[in-house]
Amino acid sequence: MTEGQAAADIARRLHEAGYEALLAGGCVRDRLLGREPKDYDIATSATPAQVLQLFPKGNEVGAHFGVILVRYQGYMVEIATFRTDGSYSDGRRPDSVVFATAREDAQRRDFTINGLFEDPRSGAIIDHVGGQADLRDGVLRAIGDASSRFQEDSLRLMRAVRFSGSLGFAIEENTWQAVVQQAPLLARIAPERIRDELNRMLLHPSRARAFELLADSHLFTYFWPEVMALRGCEQPPEWHPEGDVFVHTRIMLEMLEPDAPLELALAVLLHDIAKPPTRTVDADAGGRIRFNGHDALGADMAADMLRRLRYSNEIIDAVVPMVARHMQFMNLQQMRTAKLKRFMASPTFDHELELHRVDCGSSNGFTDNLDYLLAKREEFSREPLIPPPLVTGRDLIQAGMKPSPLFTEILDAIQVEQLEGRLHTREEALAYFQQHWLTK
Repeated sequence: MTEGQAAADIARRLHEAGYEALLAGGCVRDRLLGREPKDYDIATSATPAQVLQLFPKGNEVGAHFGVILVRYQGYMVEIATFRTDGSYSDGRRPDSVVFATAREDAQRRDFTINGLFEDPRSGAIIDHVGGQADLRDGVLRAIGDASSRFQEDSLRLMRAVRFSGSLGFAIEENTWQAVVQQAPLLARIAPERIRDELNRMLLHPSRARAFELLADSHLFTYFWPEVMALRGCEQPPEWHPEGDVFVHTRIMLEMLEPDAPLELALAVLLHDIAKPPTRTVDADAGGRIRFNGHDALGADMAADMLRRLRYSNEIIDAVVPMVARHMQFMNLQQMRTAKLKRFMASPTFDHELELHRVDCGSSNGFTDNLDYLLAKREEFSREPLIPPPLVTGRDLIQAGMKPSPLFTEILDAIQVEQLEGRLHTREEALAYFQQHWLTK
């Protein structure tokens, strides 16, 4: 049984008990667009208590708002009683709800394309808000007064951008003006909720369009204002003929593979975040533009920005090194073999390689370093980049040395010789140690 069949089964049981039950919201929208819905919601005339009579194991976590979660045939389906909402004093949830009709329920929803119902028995679409026409025309339109919709739940500002990007829909003019005017309301939304919406945008192939809309609407101003400074931050035209840092970043996001992971998308978005504060113009070099240290400062800024949205340590620990290291690619052909192997052994190296590809592809088009690394990866693939050490601290102790910071220097030097291919066995490593260290 599919999730859609499970939802239809639940609706049938509600109908048989004498209640109206309709598929609602995103699942109806996606079905009309020929897409597989990610989840199914049911709207019904049954009250939460009546739903629980039919499904006594339902989760009452949202019962105050008329919502019951029901596990059925292995799927979680949300069953919500038709309602109208009271005021939204916290800009997130209604202070009160009044159970109502399907028509009234549709009016409280965010966008017309999300205000559609479907009768699962007949497949008939119930449209009280003009959502079908907007689906056909590719338009994202707020239901009723757009400003009121965004004041009720200000996360809808982010959702407008996400839907516009992921569906490829134009935002209707009044709705767009309301997004721009109400953008400051985003400041009252919990960072975690903003982060989750941003993640959905960055994980979708339309991430570049979402990036641009977040800037055009000034929504970035209220959670990552640093991004707004990328616009108008001019770069050396001989290296960046594409334009300013914002344009460069947008093109990079556009060049990523559709299924690019979140860590990579975040690293691309943030890799040049410190160019505005580090930008200088060298008058003695013909007005050359420089961004000295933007990689190191960018790593610090990226860490702060990610923490601000409550990203996990796992995400931060993946993204920040990519930002810090992205300028090292320009010197890698001059690296000694040991240093190159250590560079390539980074757990994020494959993502960094992709970041470098789109970094160059969106600007100067040079592929020398990329080609070199790909060839080296093939050359080094026959054995581990960082093989097990030939000598350990225990060997140094057995040779009569006392543990000290010198151990790190010795073991590092031996590993360099190993990575350079000059030491191959434990015996050779011990002899090298005795010759260069023990005798001293």
